[in-house]
Amino acid sequence: MHFWVIYETDEEGGWSAYVPDLPGCVAAAETRAEVSRLIREALALHLAGMREDGDPIPEPSETWAEIIEVSDEVIARAEAALAG
Repeated sequence: MHFWVIYETDEEGGWSAYVPDLPGCVAAAETRAEVSRLIREALALHLAGMREDGDPIPEPSETWAEIIEVSDEVIARAEAALAG
């Protein structure tokens, strides 16, 4: 079974991770390596708890992600359009 995990940095330089298909399945740590380990543990515990409670485990969603570059020029045009 595969689940998407989203990793993010915070203002203080730490990391957090969450599983979009399993609300409440989260982890936070000071390093990406540590949060990666913790989210794997959290995911296993979350799924084990769902099984124990008799809750159905959802099928992982079909998710796709990409990084989109937006230039300052494009943002300036959007700002001009908003200004009317």
